[in-house]
Amino acid sequence: MQFQQLQYFVAVAETRHFTRAADLVHVAQPSLSQQIKALERELGADLFLRARNNITLTDAGEALLPLARRILADADTARHEVLELVQLRSGRVRLGATPSLCTGLLPDVLRAFHDRYPGIRLLIEEGGSHDLVRELARGALDLALVVLPLPTPSPALTTVELLREDLVVVSTPEAPVPGRGRTVRIADLEGERLVMFRHGYDLRELTVAACRAEGFEPDFAVEGGEMDAVLGFVRAGLGVAVVPRMVATKSGRGLRVTPLARPGLHRTIALAHRSDVAPPRAARELQRMLLER
Repeated sequence: MQFQQLQYFVAVAETRHFTRAADLVHVAQPSLSQQIKALERELGADLFLRARNNITLTDAGEALLPLARRILADADTARHEVLELVQLRSGRVRLGATPSLCTGLLPDVLRAFHDRYPGIRLLIEEGGSHDLVRELARGALDLALVVLPLPTPSPALTTVELLREDLVVVSTPEAPVPGRGRTVRIADLEGERLVMFRHGYDLRELTVAACRAEGFEPDFAVEGGEMDAVLGFVRAGLGVAVVPRMVATKSGRGLRVTPLARPGLHRTIALAHRSDVAPPRAARELQRMLLER
């Protein structure tokens, strides 16, 4: 089995077309077809069902595809690691983070990293912890900031706790504070109209679980937003929201921030990377700066 054959196989699997796949990998279509057939002979199984204008994966092809993508991703990471200069003058870091951390934690750290290593490209992917864990596992990210506990524990990942952050309630200054006290109990949110994040958002699951533990279902005024949208809806007076303190304190005017009464709600942020592949040198340097921030 040759590395080039896996490249051709993935190209055909993603385009579902031999000619377009050949264009994608810059090779003549007959050469690509010959290499795919050679790979099938090597494996002893057909990888594609070939019909007129219809290319589909066989069961063997479906099994090979994620493995081939991972091998190619690992090879790509290896190339970038080798090509990095000793003084970290070039290279890239692929960092995943939840949207709230992109808003609250990352800007200052990334600015400091960029000032120190201006030649390093920073590629940021926003997503929920579940999506980021999947991207880490398939080699599409070097590092990810995720919320613990992970939605699906993975022995293939190493996580290092970074911080434990309080959650707070945000509302418009004109609206009464839920419970009308200096702090808000989760029980005070019963009957309140909440601005809620989209499904798959860690803060959504945490808030809904806390409300249910108090014996009620939360009432949503609007749901489905990302962090900036949720804050904007609260400013517009649509309801209140439970957000990280770090985000609330950096959100500017137009919001009242009220702590949650003890024991409150918290989330644990961790830095994760694959256990079987060391992050590239530039990623390790960003990891160090995050841990020392």
